[in-house]
Amino acid sequence: MPDIVIKETIYLNDNRTIIIETGKLAKQADGSAIVRSGDTMLLATVVVSKDIIRKEKKFDFLPLTVDYREKYSAGGKIPGGFIKREGRPSDEEILTMRLVDRVLRPTFPEFFNKEIQIMISLLSYDKTVLPDGLAGLAASTALSVAGIPFNGPISEIRIVRLGGKFIINPSLDQLKESDIDLIIGGNMNSIIMIEGEMKEVNENEFMEALIEAHKAIKPQIEAQIRLIKKLPNRFYNKNEKLLETNIDIDNEFIRKEIFSFSYEKLYKLYKSFLDKKNRSNQEKTILNDFKNSFFKEKKEEFIEKNESFIDKFYEDIRKNIIRNLILKEGIRLDARNNKQIRPIYSQVDYLPGVHGSALFSRGETQSLSTVTLGSSLDANRIDNVIMENHEKFYLHYNFPPFSTGEIRPIRGVSRREVGHGNLAQRALKNVIPNNPYTIRVVSDILESNGSSSMATVCAASLALMDAGIPINHPVSGIAMGMFTEVNKKVIISDIMGEEDYFGDLDFKITGTKLGITACQMDVKKIHGLTYEILNEILIQSKEGRLFILKEMLNTLPKYRDRMKPNAPKIYTFNIPKDFIGSVIGPGGKVIQEIQSYTDTNILIEEKEDFGYIEIIGKDYEKIEKAVDRIKQITFVPELGKVYKAKVKSIKDFGAFVEIAKGVEGLLHISEIGWKRINNIEEELHIGDIINVKFMGIDEKNKKMKLSRKVLLPRPNKKNE
Repeated sequence: MPDIVIKETIYLNDNRTIIIETGKLAKQADGSAIVRSGDTMLLATVVVSKDIIRKEKKFDFLPLTVDYREKYSAGGKIPGGFIKREGRPSDEEILTMRLVDRVLRPTFPEFFNKEIQIMISLLSYDKTVLPDGLAGLAASTALSVAGIPFNGPISEIRIVRLGGKFIINPSLDQLKESDIDLIIGGNMNSIIMIEGEMKEVNENEFMEALIEAHKAIKPQIEAQIRLIKKLPNRFYNKNEKLLETNIDIDNEFIRKEIFSFSYEKLYKLYKSFLDKKNRSNQEKTILNDFKNSFFKEKKEEFIEKNESFIDKFYEDIRKNIIRNLILKEGIRLDARNNKQIRPIYSQVDYLPGVHGSALFSRGETQSLSTVTLGSSLDANRIDNVIMENHEKFYLHYNFPPFSTGEIRPIRGVSRREVGHGNLAQRALKNVIPNNPYTIRVVSDILESNGSSSMATVCAASLALMDAGIPINHPVSGIAMGMFTEVNKKVIISDIMGEEDYFGDLDFKITGTKLGITACQMDVKKIHGLTYEILNEILIQSKEGRLFILKEMLNTLPKYRDRMKPNAPKIYTFNIPKDFIGSVIGPGGKVIQEIQSYTDTNILIEEKEDFGYIEIIGKDYEKIEKAVDRIKQITFVPELGKVYKAKVKSIKDFGAFVEIAKGVEGLLHISEIGWKRINNIEEELHIGDIINVKFMGIDEKNKKMKLSRKVLLPRPNKKNE
């Protein structure tokens, strides 16, 4: 039977197109779609679990898995390394997975508990369109084709500003030159997800980018709707049965019992404004007391069947109380008002043995950040389908279990750690000036009660200043939240863990005194945000962000003038490409001798017509010795420049003088002075230091032409 291929075309403002299609590939999946722009092609597939959900199985999260992989063949490459096949996902792939997951997760119904796996593959890449801006469109199309009930279709686009103009789905080259780079996800009516970086833009410019992005999202949603309408009935049937669940969530008896036992206790607890640890311990005590009472003399089978219901209902009560306190009584768990920032404490130079360090605490969230300086050999090498690059500034974020008082296994770096580290890195990278160092920042979260990624930005900014890195402007960050009900909303600044978990929004914004540098926004179970609400959040966030920045600068107002004594010193300069071999020497003999004599490390890299020299050491005097030795080897006199020359030998026809160590030239007798000289030793002696001017190279004998005469005043003819 021939394939029934159904296509729709999306037209962009710059005459490019995006094609979405289904019916040709991966037909045994519940839904599949191809998205193509230029020669960049993505395949997205969706499979939903067919298993019967056991009643006692607990589902307090949406069992959604998003996987994104880039085939090396898509870019005409073969994987590097010993094993020549694609392996574990790169950080860049993980970040794309998170982008798609974050825009889709809030669109599913609350009680959807079938396991869903979305797999997205980059099949072809043509370097004119980055694929991460198409991944959300591909996933949404596949979900729509599968008939899975969700609040969609949705879409995502990447938008950049280049030369004052907005470009949708840019190329890598356009991305590098832009001053705004955002990935926006949304539905027809509102924006659901934001991620990106900016070069200190103001709130109005940011809003302009969001509005332009949302305009571009709408035609992509309309195209998906047209595609679904074209599907034959035998291929498409919206499966509302997927919303059915075997879990009896309306067990009113258990619900009423736990409500009666715990509501007043929890309400009283939350109005006592305890710290997180004590509050959490008392929450557990109330729950355990109820279980011990309720399960007393009950059979093991009854306990096993109903314990998950109790946990679920208890969370519902906690959520209900916390939301009501904020929405109806204007009370937060730590007694702050809506705009108030938690107490801030910061300290620099906390770790004496590192190149730079800072401890930053905001409430019960604490980051200890360190800065390590290295050479170009320490750059973070990125080699994937999309790009080959060497990052000379990168940031790693660690979130150990003890930071929240938990015990859990550590199995490598989590997706969350990759995502939070990337956000903090993007917040800071555009304020790092050009410098010879590779800079690695590590943020260890030692305590967490919300906004740990924003604490990382603040701590890392202070640590960079402590290390003596002349950042353009310090960066601070704040996490904003929001609680909504019918006809009412409350925007809160500097959210805590429970406010993030039970709230409707998590909007992280970083910036300097001049403007925004990065952001990340996720919504929960609301349908998205209008422009008016977004603008209101941005205005309130700026007030909080600048307050935090002021507190940071009370600790360290300006970056240090000098780097720490144990920090490496680096000196860089260029030499003519033809001298690279001379500096290295046969078998590396010359460069090894210089390194040994000066106790330095020397790197040489050919860049266009030059050799790029990087000398790393801990002693400036020894570095200067290495620089002098290389400059001796690579000395090329400059036309018209005056040199201090030492007379090395005298002949009848002139004197040989040394203008640089090991570089001698002939100062002809006729160029010593204006008067006629019969005996050179009447004017010069061996060891004399004189000034000579380099006049160029003699075309006949290819030797230097030097003159002392032109530097002396010319006598009048009467005196000659």
